[in-house]
Amino acid sequence: MKKIISLAIIACFLILGTSAYAITKVNIPKELSKESRDCISCHKESSVNIYQQWGYSKHFRANIGCYECHEAQKGEPDAFEHEGKFIAIIVSPKDCAKCHEKEVDEFVNSHHAKAGRIMGSLDNTLAEVVEGNKGMKTAGFPDGVSAAAVNGCWQCHGSIVKVNKDGTLDPATWPNTGMGRVNPDGTEGSCTACHQRHEFSVAQARQPENCGKCHMGPDHPQIEIYQESKHGINYYANKDKMNLNSSKWIVGEDYSAAPTCATCHMSATTDMPVTHNVGLRIKWNNRPPQLKLAFESDVKWGLASGAVNGDMRKANMVKVCISCHNENFVEAFYTQYEAQLKLYSDKWAKPGEKLFKKATEVLKAVKGKEYAEFAQKIDYTWFELWHHEGRRVRHAASMQAPDYTQWHGNYDLARNWYGSYVPELKEVIEMGRHSDNGDAKKLSGELEKMLAEVMNDENHSWSSGKENPTDKAERDKRRKEFLDRFIWRDIEMHNYLF
Repeated sequence: MKKIISLAIIACFLILGTSAYAITKVNIPKELSKESRDCISCHKESSVNIYQQWGYSKHFRANIGCYECHEAQKGEPDAFEHEGKFIAIIVSPKDCAKCHEKEVDEFVNSHHAKAGRIMGSLDNTLAEVVEGNKGMKTAGFPDGVSAAAVNGCWQCHGSIVKVNKDGTLDPATWPNTGMGRVNPDGTEGSCTACHQRHEFSVAQARQPENCGKCHMGPDHPQIEIYQESKHGINYYANKDKMNLNSSKWIVGEDYSAAPTCATCHMSATTDMPVTHNVGLRIKWNNRPPQLKLAFESDVKWGLASGAVNGDMRKANMVKVCISCHNENFVEAFYTQYEAQLKLYSDKWAKPGEKLFKKATEVLKAVKGKEYAEFAQKIDYTWFELWHHEGRRVRHAASMQAPDYTQWHGNYDLARNWYGSYVPELKEVIEMGRHSDNGDAKKLSGELEKMLAEVMNDENHSWSSGKENPTDKAERDKRRKEFLDRFIWRDIEMHNYLF
């Protein structure tokens, strides 16, 4: 019972907060510590750029120096002695929590901080095996590790930082500012993924490019989508009006020209505080093959924010939206967006995954021990249908980028389904049919029946000349009305002018 009450209290705090914006309360030192002064006496010459960046920071103005952040205790995994003091290179969320307890608590209990948990997924199979090899050998990986994983996946999702026997950080795992980095002290996450050291500028963290380091590219092009959207267009046109250095930065009060990623997912409104749990305003998780509510991952991982369900998260986001838009506008947007999600699910995701699983059964029966994941073209076709085109269409619709929704989403889904996926499924059926393996023959028959059912469904029957006559007649009627309205008008205008 106590656990249930605690979760309810936490959920209410996450949704409502306690003030319009968060203030971390610490006992600000009256002067810089002797230890930090000792650090500075050398590093202002040897690391002048770091010294200057720190000099611009709020840490400098609050008498928080090098030692307060890098201090370590003898015996800690990554502690080493330097000029008579024990320090650590990595400043982990645990270290930041000494002053920023609330922010760290929100962050380490968020989906962001768990980004490293993807390392056992399909994506990492690609990086470790399909794209890579074990050619990168270090003290921490004497048998080798894939440079593709080290330089790609781990730099966004985070590495498991290894400390070598001599106390150095293994170069396969460091440097790394991946969002879900697993630190030597056991904590998950990297505050410097967003707050770049050593200035830790709030203005820098609020700009959309800050998120673009990871949220870009063919599978989740949020930064490209944002730049195309009205939000992005207005931001870049009015950046000088954004008041990015404001301490509270409340949308509708401190700025109104445009939102950034931080505005919608983290920053304060008149009735919500800042949050470092970026998932609390996201109803739908647009990453997996099938439609999934974002809070489900939090429940799976045992996070307190799992108590904040999809409708509650949508209500949080709506509070942000109505800072600039009226409620009718916002609800109409959600109607459009969720209709696109349903289209993706019904037409491509549900039948596509079902067909792929059956096709994989056929291939395994045909190839036996020689079967390997991502060794067939159909593996890539299906993967890109959901992992690239399927994500793009959902992300683009969620952020109101019409060209991405259409030409990088819906069109690519259709082209690759009819032009590649269906022909490849038919090839798998033929492989099974002509196999000496009885199970392969049986499974290929099941796949053939399944494919026929899908392609005769109302979503796909048009491709074999079986479109509903009523639907076709209605579309032809609309086309004729369009031509009558615009072409004849243009002819009349031409005759009038000439």
